Amino acid sequence: MLQHLSIRNVVLIEALELELTPGMTVLTGETGAGKSILLDALGLALGARGDASLVRAGAERASVTATFALPAEHPVFALLAEEDIEVEEPGRLMLRRVQRADGGTRAWVEGQPAPVSLLRRIGQMLVEIHGQHEARALMDESRHLSLLDAFAGLEDRKARVAALWRAWRAAARDLEALRDELEQAAREREWLEHVVAELEELAPEPGEEEALAARRTRMMHAEQFAEALSAMRGALVEGGGPVAGRIAGALRRLERQREQAGGLFDEVCEAFDRVLVELAEAERLLDEAEAGLEFDAAELEKVEERLFALREVARKHRVRPDDLPRLREELAGKLAAIQDSGAAIAEREKATEAARAQYLEAAEALSAARRAAAEELAAKVMAELPPLKLEHARFQVAVESGEDLAGPEGMDRVMFRVATNPGQPAGPLAKIASGGELARFMLALKVVLAARGSAPVLIFDEIDTGVGGAVAAAMGERLQRLAESGLQVLAVTHSPQVAARAATQLRISKEVSGEGGEQATRTRVQALDAASRREEIARMLSAHNITDEARAQAARLLEHAAEGAVDQGG
Repeated sequence: MLQHLSIRNVVLIEALELELTPGMTVLTGETGAGKSILLDALGLALGARGDASLVRAGAERASVTATFALPAEHPVFALLAEEDIEVEEPGRLMLRRVQRADGGTRAWVEGQPAPVSLLRRIGQMLVEIHGQHEARALMDESRHLSLLDAFAGLEDRKARVAALWRAWRAAARDLEALRDELEQAAREREWLEHVVAELEELAPEPGEEEALAARRTRMMHAEQFAEALSAMRGALVEGGGPVAGRIAGALRRLERQREQAGGLFDEVCEAFDRVLVELAEAERLLDEAEAGLEFDAAELEKVEERLFALREVARKHRVRPDDLPRLREELAGKLAAIQDSGAAIAEREKATEAARAQYLEAAEALSAARRAAAEELAAKVMAELPPLKLEHARFQVAVESGEDLAGPEGMDRVMFRVATNPGQPAGPLAKIASGGELARFMLALKVVLAARGSAPVLIFDEIDTGVGGAVAAAMGERLQRLAESGLQVLAVTHSPQVAARAATQLRISKEVSGEGGEQATRTRVQALDAASRREEIARMLSAHNITDEARAQAARLLEHAAEGAVDQGG
């Protein structure tokens, strides 16, 4: 519900703090007192188009702050989470808008700067404003389907249909992608066959290019390597014989004196023993290195041919030589897919058709439920029309179905149609109904829908204009029923029958202060107690000259409204 409204410098309102209550609240007062200004101010906080003319004369800016109390599960909080706006107090939401006299405007949500477009989206989720010429939900056919679904409680079925629609579209996209891929591959078939054959003949192996390059390097430098190894071999035989032999002979002589030396030669002998072991290992490795340096010009030529072939093919396909095996597998797979495309296409087609059948089955069931709900909704709205002096009118809920309308919400188009006179064909509300009739159709529909598919706050702006007596009483009764269904109802009215049905009545008045050229006009809002309400309703009944009979009639209206509320509550 709308809990608090703070207004500064909006037209005739200098400063206003307005506390609002649950249930039905009416705003009454003489024409021109400023009732519409309150709605304009609230609209500003809800993201309506700003206008410098809303700023009070002499002020630099106007501001409006609207505070709402909402259930924690209200979808507006999910929207705020998507927009990364933190809510300071769970279940409470504050919107603020500033309109500058130079035309500029700014918006805040929960104290955080926000675009006006977001404020507008939030406002549409919190408040519905209905007037004789503003019943958007009724005139906008795109919303009729959601209103019917809300009435019938079909949200879960619709969610399942939406999931099946997404699955069907995903399968269809996969099928189309495969067809495109195979068509492209088919155009490249000759090229693919040539490349795959070339790669299969080449038969590249992972890491082969690096190994060949290293082998080629060794073979090309074999002579230099051999000279280096030969020099090492010469060092091992310098001085007239192998170094190892001379060291071994000298070690044997030393060991014969080892015992008499009393341990003096122990470490020396052990060290040279290790030297002889390392020399033997060095000679073995030297032998292996020399054996690996066998140079064969024909073999070098074969290595170079293979290495250059790998590099040439890799360069042609703009990949690294090591990627050639992967490329061969990839292109061979494409070629195989072309050759087996019939089976692949058939499999995807089967999956797509299965997804389509599942969607159509669920969508057709949803359509049947909608058609049944459409008859029930039309019947209930029709039952509300006679008391509203629309006894000759017909209200229809038309449901058109077909696969050509298929989408995430099913395959239906829902349209509200009316005929206001006998023999007249039914047509769109906006074209058939007058302003007063449209307001009454809207009220009947809102009563039937109650809290389903509705914003938590409903504002009715003089929908009773031009009606009186029994019709006004019927409208007041239905507004009261809406409020008792759990919605907060705010109604601007000139009808005493409507005003009497409210739980709270606010009187809007205009006062002039100052003298001469210093005069200023201000709008004043006063919450009325029981006695004041009777007096205000008596004024509405008798205009300026309030009579005792008008007061008595006002008392009877209030008493009757209270009895009606008790009866409905029971």
